[in-house]
Amino acid sequence: MPAASSPAPFAGKVHVVDLHNDQHAAALMRLLEQYALDVMGGGKPLLVEVHDHLIERLKNFPTFVGLLAEENGQYVGLANGFYNFSTFSACPVINVHDLAVDPDHRGRGVGQALLDEMTRIAKQNDCSYLTLEVRYDNPARRLYRRCGFVGGDPQTDEMAFWKKRL
Repeated sequence: MPAASSPAPFAGKVHVVDLHNDQHAAALMRLLEQYALDVMGGGKPLLVEVHDHLIERLKNFPTFVGLLAEENGQYVGLANGFYNFSTFSACPVINVHDLAVDPDHRGRGVGQALLDEMTRIAKQNDCSYLTLEVRYDNPARRLYRRCGFVGGDPQTDEMAFWKKRL
């Protein structure tokens, strides 16, 4: 029996979300719903109110920064972040609130590409660090460590605050 081949590495592009672009808005909602239904996202569908209002409310939320990973005309990953401010560094920071990759595209570097682009944006905007919250049982913890995030003890923290200094 031949050995199983590894999935092809991600060879797409990462785009900044344009909430006025109907394709971007639809992709954000589809990937966010998919994430919400996953055990890492809580395992429940998004509320109807979220479907009805999220895009319009994000359009009016000036600290939003979103990214979509696209490959072969299909959006396969999403990163939603929000600018905040650190008084200890006197600089802005970005909190990565959602990082979601379509299950059929996991393990190919999509999450890495999204975090690399979020890092580039954060550096371009003089942020002192990126943050994210991580469940103790999230297999993506390995990715976050490879990307330079530190924090959280899986033995004691159900949800942990992780930070990547820039």
